[in-house]
Amino acid sequence: MRRAIELSAASNKAEGDGPFGAVIVKDGKITGEGRNRVGSTLDPSAHGEIDAIRDACRNLGTSDLSGCELYTSCEPCAMCAAAIWWAGIERVYFAASAVDSRQAGLGSGTLSEDIARPIEERSAPGEKMPGDEAIDVLKRWVG
Repeated sequence: MRRAIELSAASNKAEGDGPFGAVIVKDGKITGEGRNRVGSTLDPSAHGEIDAIRDACRNLGTSDLSGCELYTSCEPCAMCAAAIWWAGIERVYFAASAVDSRQAGLGSGTLSEDIARPIEERSAPGEKMPGDEAIDVLKRWVG
């Protein structure tokens, strides 16, 4: 956890990065680490947890992080929680909660509420278009 907090403190506020750091651990050894780089990379998905997941996947040569744990300076947002789930990470440890983050003036906490709405009512509404060709690709892929 100490390394995750060190990474959060190393974030570049002047470039618009947030104070969030994370490490991935497997068998007691750090296999990936990351910090928020949203502003410096102009990538809204460059959160500390995602940065650490990408690093661990490169270092381990796999997208399957089963058997790994994640230590993060702050409770993961919905996007990071989804990435953690997809990666197969088995346990998450965090230092500050999402409530702590909001009370400090960071984050809005509305993503989970937004994605729970029907897609046409979300902040970036979606609309289904004709998809026969896309459905054919899916069917060919599986079978």
